[in-house]
Amino acid sequence: MAVTLDPQLLDILACPSADHAPLTAGTPDDPDADVLTCTSCGRRYPVRDGIPVLLLDEADGGDSGTGGDSGAGSA
Repeated sequence: MAVTLDPQLLDILACPSADHAPLTAGTPDDPDADVLTCTSCGRRYPVRDGIPVLLLDEADGGDSGTGGDSGAGSA
């Protein structure tokens, strides 16, 4: 199923990583995927029930080593 977001919303959404690059619907391999892909780092953010989940912890792929996984799960 392809991502169906208002074009104006898609124009203002940006990757939450430091580069804040624009996002495109789908992936290069699957334009109908339910994800938004960063045009700079390549991270893929899921779109669940029509709502983009723009959290770095929820993203797949992209540049490794730039995430914030250190200390995750420590008490």
